[in-house]
Amino acid sequence: MTAMDIRFRAQTALSTEQAEALARLSDVYGIRGLRLDEAAGDIAIEYDATRMNSARVAALVRGCGVAIG
Repeated sequence: MTAMDIRFRAQTALSTEQAEALARLSDVYGIRGLRLDEAAGDIAIEYDATRMNSARVAALVRGCGVAIG
């Protein structure tokens, strides 16, 4: 296992639905943890780089309806 951290900045404030969808990413195989700072719009995700890459993590975040920059 190779633990990696990646950070994203939400381009708009997160809705309740988006925050809940992001929280469910913890159930995705390869995602080890998630931290949200909703006030700052920061999304920090720890993932296993032997299971997925940064592009896949970004796609999962976008799949939650979050525009990231």
